[in-house]
Amino acid sequence: MVLSSSGGLIGIVLALVSSSLLAVVLQVPLVFNLPIIAIAFAFSATVGIVFGYVLARKAARLDPIEALRHG
Repeated sequence: MVLSSSGGLIGIVLALVSSSLLAVVLQVPLVFNLPIIAIAFAFSATVGIVFGYVLARKAARLDPIEALRHG
């Protein structure tokens, strides 16, 4: 969860910085929409949690000896 949340925050910061630079270059107004940013963060956190759970669940069901033998 920490990894996906930090990745989401880094992505949001990079998007805001690049959007503001592009808005200055193109001379267009920058529209800062907080609900869209919150949805993007929630989506990245949700994807991290869901796929982290799925892979952890799959790993927990493996026999340790077989996992090490074929790993």
